[in-house]
Amino acid sequence: MIESLRIDALAIVESVELEFAPGLNALTGETGAGKSIVLGALSLLAGGRAAARSVRDGADEAVVEALFRTEALPDLERELAERGLAGDAHELIVRRAIATEGRSRAWLSGRLAPIASLGELFDGRIEISSQHDSQALLRSEHQGELLDRWAGLAERRGEVAAGVARLRAIAAEREQLRAATREREQRRDFLVFQVKEIDEAKLDPGEVEALRALRSRLAHVDRIGREAGAALARLVGDPGDPDASGAADGLAEAARALTSLAGLDPELAPLAEGLGGALAEVRELASDLERRLDGLEADPERLAQTEERLHRIEGLQRKYGADVEAVLAHRDAAAGELEALEGADARESELDALWRDEHAKLAERAAELSRGRARAAKALARAVEPVLRELAMPEARFEVELVAAPAPEGLPCGSGGAESAVFLLSANRGEKPRPLRQVASGGELSRAFLALKQALREGETGMVLVFDEVDAGVGGEAADRVGRRLAELAQHHQVLCITHLPQIAAYASRHFRVRKQTGKRRTGVSIEPVEGEARVEELARMAGGDRAGDAARDYARELLSTRSGTLPRD
Repeated sequence: MIESLRIDALAIVESVELEFAPGLNALTGETGAGKSIVLGALSLLAGGRAAARSVRDGADEAVVEALFRTEALPDLERELAERGLAGDAHELIVRRAIATEGRSRAWLSGRLAPIASLGELFDGRIEISSQHDSQALLRSEHQGELLDRWAGLAERRGEVAAGVARLRAIAAEREQLRAATREREQRRDFLVFQVKEIDEAKLDPGEVEALRALRSRLAHVDRIGREAGAALARLVGDPGDPDASGAADGLAEAARALTSLAGLDPELAPLAEGLGGALAEVRELASDLERRLDGLEADPERLAQTEERLHRIEGLQRKYGADVEAVLAHRDAAAGELEALEGADARESELDALWRDEHAKLAERAAELSRGRARAAKALARAVEPVLRELAMPEARFEVELVAAPAPEGLPCGSGGAESAVFLLSANRGEKPRPLRQVASGGELSRAFLALKQALREGETGMVLVFDEVDAGVGGEAADRVGRRLAELAQHHQVLCITHLPQIAAYASRHFRVRKQTGKRRTGVSIEPVEGEARVEELARMAGGDRAGDAARDYARELLSTRSGTLPRD
C-alpha cells in the first residue's frame, strides 16, 4: 500500500503531501479542482509516460515521491532483493522527477533506476482505472483479455500468441526462400559449371612452367639440334672428320704434358691433376649433350598437345584468376557456395517440418484455450451477476458469449485464439442480453465495470486500485451500492477513489478534499484530509452544492453514521 505521497511542482500543484489509509481513500472536490493530478502522479510512479509540459511554470522539475509498505507483497520484496533494492522494515521509497526539458529520472530506495523498472515492478500491483478504461470494456479484445486473466489463462493466451508469431516467422522465411528459388537454381547451375570446368582440367600448380619449357624445345628442335651439335663437336671433335679435334683432345694432351713434367717439377703435379678433372668434366658434359641430341626429334603432335594444354590453362586463368593457384582458390570458393545453396534446400525442408510441428502445437494450445474459456465464460457470468444485482440492477443478466474469430490463412487461429469474448448485458427483465456497447448507459457501464473489477480481484490481495469517477452516471441507491462494493474491495486492497458522490465518499476510511486556490499571481491546489465537522461540510456540499443547508448536513451526518465501522450487510 501507499503510506504517503508527495507531489511537488506538478501541473498547478505547488506542493502537497498525502497520508493514505490502508482501506478506501476518497478524493473529492469540484470539477477542475485538480483531482486528476493525483491520478497523474500515481501513474508516474507506476512507470507512466512523462511530459515536460506537466512541470509547473517557473519550476525546474516536477517531483513525485511515495512511501510504499510492502509487507503484504512478499513477491515484490523478493524482486526488489534480486535487484539489490531491498528496503528496511518493509518500506520502499519511489521517486520520479521530470525536468522542464523533458528528461525523466526514477529512484528506488534512493538508488537511480531505469524508468522501465517502475513498470516492471508495479505491473499488476498498481492499477489505475478511469472512465477511459470503462470505455475499453466496450471492445471485444479487452473483454477477452479480462476473461483470460480472470480464468488464469493469460499464460496460455501468451503461448497461443507466441505460436502464431512463430508460424508467421516460419512462413516469412519459407516464402523468402521460395521466392529466391529460381535465382538460386540459376546460381547453382553456374557454380556447378565452374567447378566442373576447373576439376576436369586437373590443374597442377607447377605444370605451366614445365609445359612452356616443353613447348619451346619442341618448337625449336631444328635449331637446338644444329647448334647443340656444333657445340658437341667443339668439345669432342667431329666424328665425320678424323682430323678435326675438340677441346677434350686439347685438354688431354695438356694433361699428359704436365703429368710428364711433374717428374721434373713436383709442383706441376696439382696442375696436371686439375687438368685431368677438367677433362673428365668436359667428357661428362659432352656425353650428356650427346644423349640429349640423340633423344631430340621433331614431334608435331606432341607440340600441338602442349599448345592445346597451355591454351586451356590460360583460358581458365583469364576467367578465374591470374595463375593456377588463383583458379584453384576460385574453385574452392564456388564449391563452398554450392554447399551453402544445398543447405538452403535443406533449410526449406527443415522449415516445412517445423511448420507442421508448430502448427500442430498451436492447434492444441488453441483448443486448450478454447476449452478453458468455455468453462470460464459461465463462471465469470455467475460471479458478476450477483454483484450487478447488488449495484441496484436487480433484474440484470450478464453473459459471456464466445464468438468464432476468423483465423489468418493457413493458421489454426489468430494471436488471440480461436474465438473472441463478447460481454452481454440485460439490465431489465424481458430484454435479451446484448453486447455492452449496444445497451449500456453510462451508469450501467460504470456498474458493470466495477462488478468485473470485483470479480477479477476477488482472490487477490495487496494491490493499489485507483478508480477515477467510476461512479459516472450513477446516483441514489446505485451510488450507495457502488460505495459498498468499493469498501468491500478495500478490505483486500488499498483503494483510492475520485468521486463526486457523497454516498461513496462516506464509505472512505480517509477522505481528502481537493480545492483549487487562486491567488493574486498564481493558481494552486490544496489537498487536505477532512475529518469531523469538516467532512460533514464536504459531504453536504457534494449533496446540496456550495449553499448546502441544514438538511444537507443532516444527510451527510446520516451517511457517515450508517457507513462507519463495520460494513452494513443486507
